Amino acid sequence: MSPWQTLQKPSTCNCTNLRRAARAITKIYDKALAPSNLKATQFAALMYIKDHGPLNISTLSTIMVLDRTTLVRNLKHLENAVLIENVPTSDSRERQINITEDGRRAVELAFPHWKQVQREMVNKIGSDNLKTLDFIVTIVESVLLDNGELTAGKTE
Repeated sequence: MSPWQTLQKPSTCNCTNLRRAARAITKIYDKALAPSNLKATQFAALMYIKDHGPLNISTLSTIMVLDRTTLVRNLKHLENAVLIENVPTSDSRERQINITEDGRRAVELAFPHWKQVQREMVNKIGSDNLKTLDFIVTIVESVLLDNGELTAGKTE
């Protein structure tokens, strides 16, 4: 029996189908990034921090469209691995984070693996289908935005 014969048929539920796709894509990226010892979520966070840091958790949460508490939980490993660090601010109540030199090296190590899996996704899924996926993500998020639900701390 081929692997394709063992796949489940799509559900009648859009949410279930999208979550299945998200889990499958995450597994593909996690496997590709394994040589760098980073998960896809960690790589994404490091890239955002590298490109936009130093920044506070709420800002990063908004940029990543991720619930603040989920983000804090995800950042714990990066902080423990000394890939990110807290940066002093003028307001002692505010926590800002920035990428460390070790974090930059981790991104440099992971980037070629990420680039390769990006190419593989284009080859297997097709650039037009990926553009459609981008469009769908934008439309779905716009529904939350229209409902006032797409703000830091309210999405996952």
